[in-house]
Amino acid sequence: MADDFPRDRPHIHLRDNGVREPYRRPKQKIEPPAVPERDRAGHAAALIQAVGQAIQAARVQIAARDPNLAVGLPGFYLDIELPVRERIALDQLADRRQKMEVVAVHEPAGEGEALRASVFVPQQAENYYLRKVEAYRDSDTKKGRPRNEPLVSRIDTMRLATARSLYTDDDALFPQQPNEQVWWEIWLRKGRRENFERIAQALNLTLRTHAVKFPEREVMLALASVATLDRLVAHSDVVAELRRAKDTPSFFMGLGGAEQRDWSDELLERVTPPDNDVAVCVLDSGVRRTHPLIEPALAAEDCHTIKPAWGSDDTPAWQGHGTRMAGVGLYGDLVPVLVGNDPIVLPYRLESVRILPPEDEANDPELYGAITGEAIARAEIQAPVRRRAIAMAVTSANPARGRPTSWSAAVDQLCFEQDQRRLIILSAGNIAEDLTPADHLTRNDLEAVDDPAQAWNALTVGAYTEKVDIIDPEFAGYAPIASAGELSPRSRTSVVWDRQWPVKPDVVFEGGNLAHDGALPGEPIDDLQILTTYFRPELRHFTTLGDTSAATAHAARMAGRILAARPALWPETVRALIVHSAEWTPQMRARIDACNGAKGQIQALVRRYGYGVPDIGRALLSTVNDLTLIVEDQLQPFQREGSAAAKTRDMKLHRLPWPKEQLAALGAAQVELRATLSYFIDPNPGERGWTRRHRYASHGLRFRVRSATETVAEFRARINQAARDEEEGAPPGGGEDWLLGTFRDNGSVHSDFWSGSAADLAERDAIGVFPVGGWWKEKPYLERFDSTARYALIVTIRAPGANVDIFTPVENAIAIAGAIEV
Repeated sequence: MADDFPRDRPHIHLRDNGVREPYRRPKQKIEPPAVPERDRAGHAAALIQAVGQAIQAARVQIAARDPNLAVGLPGFYLDIELPVRERIALDQLADRRQKMEVVAVHEPAGEGEALRASVFVPQQAENYYLRKVEAYRDSDTKKGRPRNEPLVSRIDTMRLATARSLYTDDDALFPQQPNEQVWWEIWLRKGRRENFERIAQALNLTLRTHAVKFPEREVMLALASVATLDRLVAHSDVVAELRRAKDTPSFFMGLGGAEQRDWSDELLERVTPPDNDVAVCVLDSGVRRTHPLIEPALAAEDCHTIKPAWGSDDTPAWQGHGTRMAGVGLYGDLVPVLVGNDPIVLPYRLESVRILPPEDEANDPELYGAITGEAIARAEIQAPVRRRAIAMAVTSANPARGRPTSWSAAVDQLCFEQDQRRLIILSAGNIAEDLTPADHLTRNDLEAVDDPAQAWNALTVGAYTEKVDIIDPEFAGYAPIASAGELSPRSRTSVVWDRQWPVKPDVVFEGGNLAHDGALPGEPIDDLQILTTYFRPELRHFTTLGDTSAATAHAARMAGRILAARPALWPETVRALIVHSAEWTPQMRARIDACNGAKGQIQALVRRYGYGVPDIGRALLSTVNDLTLIVEDQLQPFQREGSAAAKTRDMKLHRLPWPKEQLAALGAAQVELRATLSYFIDPNPGERGWTRRHRYASHGLRFRVRSATETVAEFRARINQAARDEEEGAPPGGGEDWLLGTFRDNGSVHSDFWSGSAADLAERDAIGVFPVGGWWKEKPYLERFDSTARYALIVTIRAPGANVDIFTPVENAIAIAGAIEV
């Protein structure tokens, strides 16, 4: 029967309308549970032996502790076994007065197995259980029962605990190999997070920054092997439980369409649409804007196509690739977003331009550059003043080994246009053939970056991965091809390119992994991919994406967040911030450090990994002992007087307002300096040998930092000599002990690293930016010799581990006078 009235009244809730009645305890007597009958002497002897062995092992473990690792209250964990029927004894295993705590209980996996409890025992209470057992053996209560019988008689045995003892999850998910790196939920004891982060850093654990807090526990995610977790347990009191991190795409991919929609709807309730005029523009197969998670950020008028007959919507011909890109570009990996409960404020909108044809058509390869330009123009005509990051994961095979093509040169031109500088983000491309574990890194180094990703001005993105957890039981026995922190299996590199061409990729982002069973080639199973939006939401809401497409979408998301947070920055500066914020993972850094300074080997690794994995926090914020300065400036590289040849005109010398007093106080302590210079070149392609008179780039810019012993005049002279040497093709001079050296000067973004004493850094207080030749200079008849070149310069100093404020003094100095240009 239908309602006769509209449902516009709230339900009636009754609150606090009851009458208080005192609780009356039942009069019946509650009998305590029976204590198991045991052979008192035999049981006591067996337990005393087990406890003694555990204590002796604990003493050896504590004595062997590395003082650089140990944190917290000295002690150890015991693994105690009880019969399942004696669960009541769990409450008696610890003593708060002794600071003992039951931290984890491991339920038996099968019938007849024991219940296991892990207890943290401070070193000062190491004999607690021994005294309990001895009293049980030697004395009785007033009622004639063995003392401590309710506890001791219920314990079967105990031993020194390991990380395995603290593991409370599905036994099938526990790694079989002690050195296998997987993601763990680390359940921390109350108040131990700071100590955990300290020992995690010492153990080189990779941590996720977010944590979940409960009244007695705090949960963090860490990438570690069982062997490393054993060291963590042996050197600290921080861990309560260990579980496998199981929030993977396979869970959501295993849901039915209706269940996926429920998760999507819950997330949508937390989403706030963007309210600014910043966008991530996706050039791909179109985007299905009717997807509920896409619609808040993508207006109908922002859906474009280069051919009206195609329409702007995504299609099965490309497996919904554009919609998958848009989902990652907007939310990143959907897994943590879906399982979280935080509000999601979208910081920018989406734009979509379809550049891929229907299945029965093909774009003319010779027109890819024109297609890219037309696609961008359609978005700009619709919203001409909008700030945007343009992302394209569409590539083509590039046999040119780094040489410009019409497509890559068109991208460079689109970035450089004087009236409309653009930030364009490109995929490095994927290895399409089947891959095995033996192919990893070898094939990556041999397979060159695809066209147009060799473009100098674009930000080129490769893929790395932290995804190594295979949870889906359907793939039990499978292993990831790439280890955590390494290059993703399909990502391409520029290792085989000639030295003169830019370093590509510039950076790497998460691109997922491949799994193998030891016999067949690797495959992209759901657990090792990135969860994103499916192009047919009427069927299901989620699908996966991987490889450099996912990495490119992640990079576009970071660029959009920077543009939204710092809307006045130039595209050159946004590119510089992404590169400058990148760091090599511990796995990548270990390979670079193993080169022992051999420049050729280091250069090959940089051409594999780019400058590493960017971080939005580092890109936008400094810390007390981590200071970043950003300069946006311009100069006129060349000039011509009459009919004479064009010559170098300007250089810029920037004073670095270092906190000299604070650095001097650190003395010999090691500090780090990083500098990144980013600018766009005006391309002039054509296969003419790339000699000095036929250079591709309009100009080049370089940076040098004043050494501690140089006067400003000597520094100027060194810069002038460096410019002359490069023009004349002379071997580069010395004077700067940097990680990459002159190798950094390839392309149009240059980044390098210096480390030394704080006292030395205090005197390195000037950085010079100067031009070197290009076709603007060598071809004066083209009348561009008087053009202006703008650049972004980012400089960071770090005092890792130092308890010193280097940020505030510089902030105060700049507030008074600003950075000084001389």
